Amino acid sequence: MNVDIRTHIKENFKNSSKEEIKDSIVAGIAANEEITLPGLGVFFEILWMNSDEQGHEYILDTLKKGL
Repeated sequence: MNVDIRTHIKENFKNSSKEEIKDSIVAGIAANEEITLPGLGVFFEILWMNSDEQGHEYILDTLKKGL
């Protein structure tokens, strides 16, 4: 069975409100389980792909601070 995680996550959340997406992110991080990482990765990919160069710099600065 071939699962396309990107498509699954996008389809699963396409009609979700911002609050529902936020709740899922917060719950996924709070659960501290490896299984949530692919979904969070899809969200990160969407964030990165829809950001301009200034947004990329903000993301990178934030990541660097957190590391």
